[in-house]
This record gives sequence, structure tokens and C-alpha cells, in this order.
Amino acid sequence: MINLICEAGGFADKYIFASMIVFAFLLSAFLLKALKNHLPRDSGRDFAFDGKLSAGKPRGAGAVVIIAFILSGLIFAKLKAEYLIYYVLIFAGMMSGYLDDRSSSPWGEYKKGAIDLLVAAAASTAFVRFNPDKTTVDLFVYQLRVPPVAFACAMAVFLWLMINAANCTDGIDGFFGSLAVNSLVFIMLIGARAGLESDYSKIIVVMLFSILAYLWFNAEPSSLLMGDAGSRAIGLFIGLSAAKTGNIILCIPLCFIILFDGLIGIVKVSMIRFLKIKALTNIRTPIHDHVRKNKGWSNTQVIFRFQLLQSLISAVTLILTK
Repeated sequence: MINLICEAGGFADKYIFASMIVFAFLLSAFLLKALKNHLPRDSGRDFAFDGKLSAGKPRGAGAVVIIAFILSGLIFAKLKAEYLIYYVLIFAGMMSGYLDDRSSSPWGEYKKGAIDLLVAAAASTAFVRFNPDKTTVDLFVYQLRVPPVAFACAMAVFLWLMINAANCTDGIDGFFGSLAVNSLVFIMLIGARAGLESDYSKIIVVMLFSILAYLWFNAEPSSLLMGDAGSRAIGLFIGLSAAKTGNIILCIPLCFIILFDGLIGIVKVSMIRFLKIKALTNIRTPIHDHVRKNKGWSNTQVIFRFQLLQSLISAVTLILTK
């Protein structure tokens, strides 16, 4: 797998590649261990299945992962204006989540949603500005060129959905982090065919190994929780990375489990709150809570089964993509 990633990223010097992944992993691991006791503590989630089991654990570790990611990216990838803007926006998304993690009372849904939308809109605007040739939607059998303004608006909404789906999916030890790694690996493999620039591939690899260091601490039973600080920022990064392949629609199959698991809850709540329609009443959301409580799946079964499904979907997508 490492050789595949190396070839996909177009890394001619394998020693530099090896140094990059080791540095990103060790920096993330070191900072997580060093700052663990300075993170806010989780109070347990009232409405999540087994949510109280997380009470007392350090929360907001995603902030540390994102800081390690940005530092590693600045060292190993070129300092392009586009990338610097993405770093700033990913950091902003992380900070909004971290401040919520630290808050004695959770921020309101509308406040968080508005901040996420502003970050998503800024990211989509920057993307269109630096990638005018990638405002295309490829449906495998039909390719549609979208006007830049329309593409930026649609992308902002999609990134907003990706941010919130990622946040909702982060509910089981090791679940969201491992799904994020899965999605990013396949995004980079497909991106290699589409001419994804090697420096952005480096940024993806840096994120991959920064998350893997976190998973060392987040494997069940976890000693650290990502919190909104990590899930929101990583969700934004995954969406941007899919867009960098030249076809943002690829995010749907390559992040299918994240979107499926996270967005059903948003759809259910929106229908009840805004349309006064009681739908999906027999389904507990997010879906990972439904299969644990109503189907009796263990946490391990949830992670492995959903990972297998995502790997199958991503492999088929890789085969079908030109």
C-alpha cells in the first residue's frame, strides 16, 4: 500500500517520502501525548448510544492533529497561495469546533451551521479561483462543465454537508478516523490518474499519517477523543481533496459511509423541524447508533463491516473511473 501511495503521489525520492510520513506521524503522536492533559474533558453525550462511556476522556484532540498536519504540510509541500488559504480555512474550521469542545454549554446548531457555511463558502470560492479548469461534474457516462459561480455555490453546500456528516459520524472509537483514511487513500489513487499535483498529494499523505497517529490513541478503549475540532476540519479537507481530483462528485462514493451515516440524521431532523413530517421514526441516527442498539452490533463489528463496505464501493469506483 505504501508503494502504491508513493507512486500515486509521484514521489521520485522515496527517502524524502519516508521522512515525510515518519515526521507527520511522530509529530502528531508527540503533540497528542504532550498536550493530552491540557485538552477539555468530555461530559458524555445524553442522546448517543453508550454516550456516557466517553465522559471524562480528553476531548478536542483533533485540534492537535490539525496543528501537526499544517506544520508538516508547510515543511514538506510547496508554499502555494492556494494551499496556504486552505490551511487557514481548515484551521478556522478546527478552531470553531475546538471552542465548542471547550465551551461549558454546547454551541447552538444554527451558530455552528452558520460558521461551517462561511468556511465552506470561502473554501469553494478559493478552489474555483485557483482551479478554473476543475469546475466539472463527471457522472462516468456524461461530463458537465458548470459555470464557475454556480459551481462555487454548489460546492459550498456540498462542503457544508461533508463537514456536518463527518461530525455526526465521529461517535465510535476509531470509526471516523479509519473511514477518513480509507477515503483519502482512494482519493489520492484516483487523483494520480487525473493529474493531481504531487505537492497536494504530499498534503494528503501528511493528513493520512497525522490521523493514523491519532488512531493509536483512539483505538478502543480510547484515551483521546477527536471532538468537533477534528471531525469538522477533516471533513472539509476530504471534500477539498475530492474536488482537487477534478470531479467533486467522487466524494459521494469514496465517502459513502461517512455521508450515509451522518446525513440521514440531518435529513430526519430537518423534516421534523421544518416540514413537520415525522419520517424514519424506526431508525436511530446516526446509523452507527442504530445498528449498535437495534441490531446488536458491537463497536468492532460496526467499524469492520462499514470499512469493508466502504472499501468495496471505493474499489469499484477506482475501477470505473477513467
